[in-house]
Amino acid sequence: MLLLERFHWIIYLFGGFLILTGIKMALQPHGRLDPEKNLVLRFCRRIFSVTPGYEGQRFLVRRERRFWLTPLFLVLVVVETTDLIFAVDSVPAIFAVTRDPFIVYTSNVFAVLGLRSFYFLLAGVVNRFRFLKFGLAIVLCFVGAKMLLAEAYPIPIGISLGIVGGVLALSVFASLLFHSKEEH
Repeated sequence: MLLLERFHWIIYLFGGFLILTGIKMALQPHGRLDPEKNLVLRFCRRIFSVTPGYEGQRFLVRRERRFWLTPLFLVLVVVETTDLIFAVDSVPAIFAVTRDPFIVYTSNVFAVLGLRSFYFLLAGVVNRFRFLKFGLAIVLCFVGAKMLLAEAYPIPIGISLGIVGGVLALSVFASLLFHSKEEH
């Protein structure tokens, strides 16, 4: 707990980061991702030799007396980088709820472990929730504001969870309602 008291300024940094992320999410147009613009992929391609195509299930191949990465390895790097970013990104969210180091650590471990399972659960139906992106943006901004105002005006955990749950439920409900009107 002493470590958190020494670095209390990091809560403000994380709060500002969450607000900026929420604004960016709300303003970003919905579109397809271009893998060639991914910073991690560009970095790997600049540093390492990469084969032009897949080599079965191999991550590395040896050609011309040196090792080459395969696109399959690059996919693995992107997935693991996403896991790492998710783990780091979830730190400010848990600090908005508690400052107990045990809860902070275990919640982030479980978040990373459940990330892929949750993705595959929702991957097939996520397009039906067209307002979920805006709901998540509002939640990010709320949590960021809660962190910035924590010293002056602490918001109780029950109220915070109610607001987060309410915003998410409202965005899912609005998405289902709007989607069902389009079908008829």
